[in-house]
Amino acid sequence: MKLNLIDEKAPWREQFPVDLADDEYRSRRDFTRLLGLTSLAFVVGQLWIIARSFWHKEKDLSPRLAVSSAGELPVGGAKVFHYPGPNDPCILVRLTQDNWVAFGQKCTHLSCPVIPQPEQGRIFCPCHEGVFNIETGAPVSGPPRRPLVRMTLKVIDGQVYATGVEGGEV
Repeated sequence: MKLNLIDEKAPWREQFPVDLADDEYRSRRDFTRLLGLTSLAFVVGQLWIIARSFWHKEKDLSPRLAVSSAGELPVGGAKVFHYPGPNDPCILVRLTQDNWVAFGQKCTHLSCPVIPQPEQGRIFCPCHEGVFNIETGAPVSGPPRRPLVRMTLKVIDGQVYATGVEGGEV
């Protein structure tokens, strides 16, 4: 006896009576339920992302670190320090008597170490001759397109403290 799988009178059809047309049918109610559950999953996911971002903003993840005393660096002087972690090199530059800036020492192009040149008003990347503005960290020329990561500073009782990171990770 030859069995034909398409044959309506095949013996297996008696044991498994499945109508293929009905099996593929989805009612509007089932389809609407699927759309509703999918939409709910997206909304819950977005709310979770928003809640995590607010939770991380409220938490102060960056410790306060004493970087230098006010008398340690002359105007135009620079100093390397590590913030927020021991593997995050940064540079502190004293622009004027009361104006300090600090940036991550990694170039935003290929992470080469940058060199402060306060006398020329720039921070220089020797790898590809990238130049950043020493006051803002914005790229001036060369391949870098993004500004340097900036550290927030506070001067308290003649001591310069790094208090946070602006603009991404070091």
